Amino acid sequence: MSQLKTLTPIAMMAVTEEESTSSSSSRPNTSNFSNDLRSSSSNNTTDAFYLAKTVLRGSVVLQAVCGHFRSSSSHDVVLGKETSIELVIIDEDGIVQSISEQPVFGTIKDLAVLPWNEKSQEQNPKILGKDVLLVLSDSGKLSFLTFCNEMHRFFPFSHVQLSNPGNSRHQVGRMLAVDSSGCFVAASAYEDQLAIFSLSTSRSGDIVEKKFFCPPEKDGRLKTAKGSTNICGTIWSMCFISEDYNQPSKERKPVLAILLNRWGSFYRNELLLLEWNIEEQAVHVVYQFAEAAPMAYHIVEVPHSHGFAFLFRAGDIVLMDFRNVLSPSCVYRTSLNFTPVEEKKFKNIIKIPDIMDEEGIYSVAASALLELGDINKSDDPMNIDDYNTVQPGFNYVCSWSWEPGVTNGPRILFSSDSGDLCAIEVLFEPDGLRVSLSECLYKGQPCNALLWLEGGFVAAIVDMADGMVLRFEEGLLQYRSSIQNIAPILDMCIVDYPDEKQDQMFACSGIASEGSLRIIRSGISVEKLLKTAPIYQGVTGTWTVKMRVSDPYHSFLVLSFVEETRVLSVGVSFSDVTESVGFLPDVCTLACGTVADSVLVQIHQSGVRVCLPAVPSEGASLSSPICTSWFPENMTISLGAIGHGMIVVATSSPCFLFILGIRSSSAYHYEVFQMHSVKLHNELSCISIPQKHPDLNKVLMDYAANNLVTTFPSENQFDNLFVIGTHKPSVEVVCFSHDRGLQVLATGIISLTNTMGTSISGCVPQDVRLVLVDHPYVLSGLRNGMLLRFEWPSASTLLPTGPPTQQTVVGSSSVNFHVLSSTMSPNNQVPPMFMSNTSGKTEGDLPINLQLIAVRRIGITPVFLVSLSDSLDADMIALSDRPWLLQTARHSLSYTSISFRPSTHVTPVCSTECPRGILFVAENSLHLVEMVPSKRLNVQKFHLGGTPRKVLYHNESRLLLVMRTELDNDSCSSDVCCVDPLSGSVLASFKFDPGETGKCMEFVKVGNEHVLVVGTSLSPGPAIMPSGEAESTKGRLVVLCLEHVQNSDTGSMTQRNSPIGSYAAEQLSSSSLCSSPDDNSCDGVKLEETEAWHLRLAYSTIWPGMVIAVCPYLDRYFLASAGYTFYVCGFPNDNSQRVRRLAVGRTRFTIMTLTAHFTRIAVGDCRDGILFYSYHEDSRKLEQTYCDPVQRLVADCVLMDDDTAFVSDRKGSVVVLSCANHLEDNASPERNLTLNCSYYMGEIAMSMRKGSFSYKLPADDMMKDCDAGSNNINSSRNCIMASTLLGSIIIFIPITRVEYELLEDVQSRLVVDPLTAPILGNDHKEFRSRESRGGVRKMVDGDILAQFLELTSMQQEAVLSLPPAVNRSHKPYSMPVMVNQVVRLLERVHYALN
Repeated sequence: MSQLKTLTPIAMMAVTEEESTSSSSSRPNTSNFSNDLRSSSSNNTTDAFYLAKTVLRGSVVLQAVCGHFRSSSSHDVVLGKETSIELVIIDEDGIVQSISEQPVFGTIKDLAVLPWNEKSQEQNPKILGKDVLLVLSDSGKLSFLTFCNEMHRFFPFSHVQLSNPGNSRHQVGRMLAVDSSGCFVAASAYEDQLAIFSLSTSRSGDIVEKKFFCPPEKDGRLKTAKGSTNICGTIWSMCFISEDYNQPSKERKPVLAILLNRWGSFYRNELLLLEWNIEEQAVHVVYQFAEAAPMAYHIVEVPHSHGFAFLFRAGDIVLMDFRNVLSPSCVYRTSLNFTPVEEKKFKNIIKIPDIMDEEGIYSVAASALLELGDINKSDDPMNIDDYNTVQPGFNYVCSWSWEPGVTNGPRILFSSDSGDLCAIEVLFEPDGLRVSLSECLYKGQPCNALLWLEGGFVAAIVDMADGMVLRFEEGLLQYRSSIQNIAPILDMCIVDYPDEKQDQMFACSGIASEGSLRIIRSGISVEKLLKTAPIYQGVTGTWTVKMRVSDPYHSFLVLSFVEETRVLSVGVSFSDVTESVGFLPDVCTLACGTVADSVLVQIHQSGVRVCLPAVPSEGASLSSPICTSWFPENMTISLGAIGHGMIVVATSSPCFLFILGIRSSSAYHYEVFQMHSVKLHNELSCISIPQKHPDLNKVLMDYAANNLVTTFPSENQFDNLFVIGTHKPSVEVVCFSHDRGLQVLATGIISLTNTMGTSISGCVPQDVRLVLVDHPYVLSGLRNGMLLRFEWPSASTLLPTGPPTQQTVVGSSSVNFHVLSSTMSPNNQVPPMFMSNTSGKTEGDLPINLQLIAVRRIGITPVFLVSLSDSLDADMIALSDRPWLLQTARHSLSYTSISFRPSTHVTPVCSTECPRGILFVAENSLHLVEMVPSKRLNVQKFHLGGTPRKVLYHNESRLLLVMRTELDNDSCSSDVCCVDPLSGSVLASFKFDPGETGKCMEFVKVGNEHVLVVGTSLSPGPAIMPSGEAESTKGRLVVLCLEHVQNSDTGSMTQRNSPIGSYAAEQLSSSSLCSSPDDNSCDGVKLEETEAWHLRLAYSTIWPGMVIAVCPYLDRYFLASAGYTFYVCGFPNDNSQRVRRLAVGRTRFTIMTLTAHFTRIAVGDCRDGILFYSYHEDSRKLEQTYCDPVQRLVADCVLMDDDTAFVSDRKGSVVVLSCANHLEDNASPERNLTLNCSYYMGEIAMSMRKGSFSYKLPADDMMKDCDAGSNNINSSRNCIMASTLLGSIIIFIPITRVEYELLEDVQSRLVVDPLTAPILGNDHKEFRSRESRGGVRKMVDGDILAQFLELTSMQQEAVLSLPPAVNRSHKPYSMPVMVNQVVRLLERVHYALN
């Protein structure tokens, strides 16, 4: 039993003094994420179960490396973001595109690239030609990761244990260095230790052949030429000094150079060269040099130089010659002096106090940001500082990168702390070495990381601001695009903005001049280009058609209605060209397309129409379209498809399938002829003809050869391939040839059941597509909202394992087959495959039974599949209740919501003005949008020019109120401003006094109005002592009124919401195109001329201490804290110009947060954690009722109800605390809160908001026959949304006990399965349990559970067949775990979060 912590004595007193105030407001109900009513507090929440899921991964990039990770020819960039890794590419336009992002379930310390060489092929054939990613993490392991193209993510193929898990500065696991040959790796600790490894080249055994830890465990000393030494101190940098491998040598002895700063040493720099004798397993110090010169931060080897390295010091750059490791020398030195002394911002330099060493000599501790000067130079023969004409400058190098692919005359690009980007070229000429330093190539923010990439691109990563992609043009670097970074998020609010139909988050991001307000939305970002009037009722289909098969752009947009068809031209304007094209205008079009160059086909219920449009083309233009038609005999066409040289149509009642072709009878005259026909046993539901692709023929023939399929058609017959869906239901891949007729190559039977074993209805395919990414597979969207993926089986599973299945195309006897054409197989005989079933099918026979790999439900309406291009590997839009982007290259089924409203139809539109356009039909309007490839995040940016600290949304004015600090303004450095949420314009501002800084603000209700209560600081410096006690400071409490005023000045009108397009004319012009993804002026209409708002000061008073926290209370009071004191305040007679302090409470340490839920008050301080208080209105006294059982530095707190608090701390974890359900009057005065559950994020959540969250699929209301556990879904529950300093958005969803036990059981299996286990070797339970007491229940990890949906059905079954973990925090799940049950629950969460 934990020991109770004694409650802090507090002063209980009534405050009678009255102070004038002026404002009334409380946080409004801004979104669906609203606070629950008081009735919810009656629920028993002491037994809390939560699922934690990352909605948006952190955007802070701490490391960046480039290499060939996907293949030997790919140019990939890996971004290390502390808790996740992201693989991106930079396209030819200089735009960063995300390929893969995955959590690591740990903390990344460093990244490095192990280059592939020929010896790696012998070691591991799976990584042939690919580089390996090396990762150091808090797991205590060195992880070797390789990218798996099939699973589309990194996987470990080896781990090397270096130390115990954690973040100790004395354990190896902070920094990496890799030998240029890829044969040696070094890893260091922050202090005192390092390790060197040699990599194995043999296929058997571990990848690490030998390793050596420095210093050795025996005596902790390393041998030198004059005795011995140690490496006690901070290891700043290290690199290998490569040898000339062309020179004959008896034995390879790698040399490692390290920069060391010893504790208490007079010398600032110490350079050691360590030589590893692999045979003797000993490391010797072959050279050691110490100097008191400017601080050296980095040592960097010059590639392909065999012995040269740069030394980056404070104020200068030194080039060292290490070819003779026993006697190094300095060959070049230049100063860094970009910033004049008078412009140097000393406020940004961190000063470290002097530290006493063992001998009593004072010295300065090493720090990368110290301002250092020269001390007397050493008499060492290196003579580094023996350049009397070169004086150290005022700058230092922050980051660097070498030019790729250059062996002669390598160039290094570096960024200084002043933001200057410069290059140094090293030329090895016959007459000696020549080094040249360029002028400034680009001026911007200092870069944390630089990557010089192929094609002249440079990726510049900036701290707490957007990074940049630059490109060399005419000798200088030019800006091409941004690398989005929304960190740190200091505050946020969630708003369900009108007309958007989705929640959006407004986040305070960045600091100082890079501060901005970011609008964050879920899903993939789209840029709205055009919107028409709602005049398109009854649309039944949309298609875009090319004039020629090889055309890069579409020529026509075809719209089908219930009883008519319209053809619009694609270009600057969408104009009606139906008559010129020749399509029948008074029929409903079922399908259309290009069958040959300049030959278009329209399929309708009565027949097939072939047209030569009368439109301008490269050839002669026709005065009128030339058309011909084909009609089935006394039948109605139900569906059809058009491919190159082939038309396929199907009828119903009776069910027939026709294969049609076209031939030219004369110039500009074509006729349609029937090539084949067959009567069907099962009606068809969809047809798809894939584009002809030579790789498809090769892949299918290789499959037939490898799997002994002897009846496969010849290679040239795959050109007439198509895919069908039937009412059986099934999907089938069919091939047509003149000699064999129709031949079913593969079939996939659709038979789905729910968890109760009942067949799921509505499984008829609505759409079907053949995809070719490495290997072919079939996608099918069903009419019940489900999405399926079928694949060709491997040789081991080629034979059917279940009961035999009959053919789907025709029946089991020739009675069901009827000849309609004399152009069938020879002698009009029925092809063998149409005459018999597959009950006697043997190995090598057709059709092949496709394997159902994955099943997902994405809605309840039929699923349409629309390819974004004609390519077989193109991504698709899966359109059901909402649009989803289906990534075809991903393993299993991977789909993400598109940030657009529900639509009925969609088609890609490719034109010169809009090459990546997508046309949606929604709410009887046409919407032309474009996916924004430059936005890896669906985020819009409003630049604010200062650090945004707090943000609130005002319902009445529909404006955002933002508190800013660090303003670059002569009159003030902090203010509260009104921001238009559509344009980002600052409409009004209340400026604080010079030297005053805003700290907090909240809306508080006064009568029927709301005012803004603001707390400020009038004192410079911190508010908290190192002990946690409050500093002696002053602050101010300010009350502001946001007032609506008359303003007839047309020049002050605010741009709000302009039409996305013109309703009168459907124009797509440059004026309707947004200029950039972050353009603040897209979408808005002007406010009325009389609409204007301003902030008026109503009340102000000075308080003894910084006012750090304010909070509304009981709709008529508010709480405010200063130092370790907080007050209950009110507005007498609802007068916003008067404030009265009614009661006061005190804690032991500085108060960080104040939160209230009805009568409950939660106070969070910087040491004692969360304290519960009650306010007695009759006696005007505050009483402390509960306290936190552990010490905690509170970052934020949200009260879920009167008894439960959700708390984040500044160590990266969250916890749910609750008090017992008993009367407080009869309880002990010393009571601790109960720890219900906890979760370690590894990130600090500075802002949290409570809201409602529904994770119920629309199908849940329709599927009453499912398991009972799923029927008891509470569609609206309290959840918590948290934003972190790394830029992550994490949601915490309450779930039932049954759901928790089920998901915890699945999680315990996923963390040990090789496909889903943490890739850095972390113990998942240990990682998520950090900063938590033992025995406290842990929230289930939604990120690890999300990987379950990425697996195929067979892999999911394999995971659930694993034995459950025995060290779980809860009792085992009582029922057998079924795949459908888990998938359905996780699908609901995935659907809701998107």
